[in-house]
Amino acid sequence: MTRADHLSGTDRVAEIAAAEDAAIVVNIQGDEPLIDPAAIDAAVSPLEHYSDVVMATLKKEIENPLEVTDPNVVKVVTDRQGDAIYFSRCPIPFARDGGPCRHFKHIGLYVYRRDFLLRYSALPVGPLEEAERLEQLRAIENGYRIRVVETGYESIGVDTPEDLERVARLMEISVGVR
Repeated sequence: MTRADHLSGTDRVAEIAAAEDAAIVVNIQGDEPLIDPAAIDAAVSPLEHYSDVVMATLKKEIENPLEVTDPNVVKVVTDRQGDAIYFSRCPIPFARDGGPCRHFKHIGLYVYRRDFLLRYSALPVGPLEEAERLEQLRAIENGYRIRVVETGYESIGVDTPEDLERVARLMEISVGVR
């Protein structure tokens, strides 16, 4: 329903936002079909409370150690203010001495101020976005901050055929379909 030449989902959302006049735009990634409305509220909150925040998303501490090395689970590290330093498909941070290290996964949800979103598509794609295939790196590479809110919400992303089967089973159970 959007043009076929977009580089990312954010570019597609920007096309739609150009025709709307909402001040804040929420982009729920298609691989997050079971997103909790409370998680959406948590991601929107920084834009409601801080006028300098132009983009926000969510993170959840990784509990399953297998997710740390899974390239389908995007990891994020943040600074002390909660702004993203980097997103990666690799384990970040790397525990050099093998000691304990907290890892956080990114939840596929973005919130933007409309005016930033409309500028986003004109930003150049940089080498980090190209290497990782992660659209949020475009904002970071071009000097924009992304506020990352920690949540306890356990995302069930759909990144593989096995994930799709698991979510389909969960949806069947929740609506009583057999």
